Amino acid sequence: MAGHADAMTLSERADAIEEHMMHELEHLVIKSALFNLADGRLDDDTALIARNPGKYLLMKEDPRLPKTPPKPTLIDYFKCRFASTSHLLQSAAHAKKSGHGEKVIMACLLHDIAVAGFIRCDHGYWGAQMIEPYVDEEVSWAVRAHQALRFFPDETVGYQYPEAYVKWFGPDFQPEPYIVDEYNRALNHRHYMTARLITLNDLYSFDPNASVDIEEFTDIIGRHFKQPKEGLGLDSSPSAHMWRTMLWPTRFL
Repeated sequence: MAGHADAMTLSERADAIEEHMMHELEHLVIKSALFNLADGRLDDDTALIARNPGKYLLMKEDPRLPKTPPKPTLIDYFKCRFASTSHLLQSAAHAKKSGHGEKVIMACLLHDIAVAGFIRCDHGYWGAQMIEPYVDEEVSWAVRAHQALRFFPDETVGYQYPEAYVKWFGPDFQPEPYIVDEYNRALNHRHYMTARLITLNDLYSFDPNASVDIEEFTDIIGRHFKQPKEGLGLDSSPSAHMWRTMLWPTRFL
């Protein structure tokens, strides 16, 4: 047994530990294909069903995650589902301190929620789609457009290409043509500056020692986010399913 364990790769050991943990749960958790794609695996976990005869599949909230209220609000997602909120809170706090309007502050607070709770790739587009039914069009448009604008400097507001991008992506990185096209379309849009201010306040929002509480934005959220009476994600908006996916990320169907 010890020899077999030594021969296992790190990935195989992780899978074995994960499967052991699943055995401890009352219901069987089957991850969606996207989870495995992120691990470089082009398969799913349905083989677990055959290895666990008689065990029911998870069709409710995951007991390993923080429990959410029956009618969750945006703030509940910040507290119970977003993996990291420090960057969002710092960005909004910086915009507020700089004297920007509430829509700009709201856009800064929400600009990376897809990264915090859903997916990184094309996070501006995902984030805009998530919030579109609940915020002013200016806010959702700005969140979408910041996806492209962050790669292009604007000297009129003092925004330079982030040094962090050179470090993260390399000095030769060039954004894809669809990003360039999006940037060019945004330049003459009436909400361009709102999106640009997201990128500007983004630059100053990576202090690991800064502490900002979501409660500081309760009033602004109340004025600029249309909380559904059924609970965010339990309503019938065009993007409610995206919020439900964060509520129940391991629900089988």
